[in-house]
Amino acid sequence: MITTVIFDIGNVLADFTWREHFAGFGYDEEMIERIARATVYTPAWNEYDKGVLSFEQIMQRFVEADPAIEADIRRVMDHVKTMVRRNDYAIPWIRDLKNNGYRVLYLSNFSQKAETECAYALDFIPYTDGGILSYREQVIKPMPQIYERLIRRYGLVPEECVFLDDTEANLTGAQKLGIHTILFRDQAQAVEELRALGVRTKIQEEKKKTP
Repeated sequence: MITTVIFDIGNVLADFTWREHFAGFGYDEEMIERIARATVYTPAWNEYDKGVLSFEQIMQRFVEADPAIEADIRRVMDHVKTMVRRNDYAIPWIRDLKNNGYRVLYLSNFSQKAETECAYALDFIPYTDGGILSYREQVIKPMPQIYERLIRRYGLVPEECVFLDDTEANLTGAQKLGIHTILFRDQAQAVEELRALGVRTKIQEEKKKTP
């Protein structure tokens, strides 16, 4: 029986899309990939997530990765807060699960910069029962320690939990501990997979009544 639903934040509860963000500056696909290889694809981004590097330090690493496009890197990364937007379904979904008796937690590699500058997109956090942001813990997904810390901190029974993440590699650590997992593509798909695990929601009931 599922008693706890655990959400990733980026691209699940909040819309965090670096590709769309970069494209918004008018870059073509080739340039988007080049900027990504110098920034969000680098180990420095994960170090920033863990809080090991400050934003100024990762910016220097990014520029060193591809000095020829320094101006472009600084342009897109100085506006990283615009990469994050609300998903309108986040709060109603959390409320619905809690109203049906489920504990709701979050477990995310959401970055420090995004959290501090995009609080408007994280206004669902007070509605949850807590969780873990990787940069505060100095450990990131898919490292096994982050899942173990969540279990210890909240006294979870792994077999009674389900974890939703949009990245398959991040589900592996949870699966090894016995946590049920759902690879998130959109809310409708996730609700159906939760239903298959026996999770009850008013959202799902309304969906079933739709002709």
